[in-house]
Amino acid sequence: PVCAQVYQTLSDPFVGKLSMLRVVSGTLKAGAELVNAATGSVEKIGKLFFLCGKKQQETDCAEAGDLVATTKLSASTGDTLCANSRVVNLPRASFPKSCYSMAVRPAARGDEAKVAGAIQKLLEEDQTLSYEQNPLTKEMILSGLGEQHLAAVVSQLKNDFGVEVVLSVPKIAYRETIRKKVKVQGRHKKQSGGHGQFGDVYIRFEPQSESEEMIFADETVGGCVPKNFIPSVEKGLRNCVGKGVLAGYPVVFLKSTLYFGSYHPVDSSEMAFKTAASMAFKDCMKEAQPYLLEPVDSLKILLPDDKQGDVMSVL
Repeated sequence: PVCAQVYQTLSDPFVGKLSMLRVVSGTLKAGAELVNAATGSVEKIGKLFFLCGKKQQETDCAEAGDLVATTKLSASTGDTLCANSRVVNLPRASFPKSCYSMAVRPAARGDEAKVAGAIQKLLEEDQTLSYEQNPLTKEMILSGLGEQHLAAVVSQLKNDFGVEVVLSVPKIAYRETIRKKVKVQGRHKKQSGGHGQFGDVYIRFEPQSESEEMIFADETVGGCVPKNFIPSVEKGLRNCVGKGVLAGYPVVFLKSTLYFGSYHPVDSSEMAFKTAASMAFKDCMKEAQPYLLEPVDSLKILLPDDKQGDVMSVL
């Protein structure tokens, strides 16, 4: 029974996605319906071509050992296509992992969709490329095997897809935290015509090691801060921890405890208490000795014993 494997995928500007097949057994015919062993879906083979440089020579069938190309397959590089009577999944080729990353952005504003679409086509061609958004810095990161590799990708984007991109060094995901425990008051009072705004909170801020996320605790007694305003205090603080005072990086390993406050029966509102909480946070960051945290990584080096001194001095 027929069996073939997709060993490469190309993006052709005229015919679209071009799948290169290596026929492993049997006879592959144009119009045949084969099972994709990787996904279980049925793939219909369109026209078959022998590629000779830039020329495409159409053929009706290909025998075992032939290398042919076809279009409009949904199969990816490495997938096995085979007859329904004998479904086999051939081992995939292994590719090196990408190890060199750069932030990428379009040279012209508004080309984000065009760049993303073009890079997705290149990802189908090149299994050593990766493209993703860094969740911490919100940058789009393009990764490859080295500087020359990414330079070739940038050139291909311009020549084949007509989009220009700019590569830059990715931002470092720093964090901020505090060194000491402080107690601060946040008081927001504003009087204008009609209803005013009033919110008053006393919050204790301290470092903690349980979680990067801010831990919020409520220790108020006697209704000094009404229960319906406490979520507003927490929301006001969480809106603030995303941007620290040193360099604008998120604040981590922080515990905030609301332990006292006051309110006005008419002028107090959710917005007033959110504002009071944000004022308390700003005062806390002035007094609690904030400092910058850097990312920590591990480095493992294998080397001969007689080179250890040289490598240690370089490090």
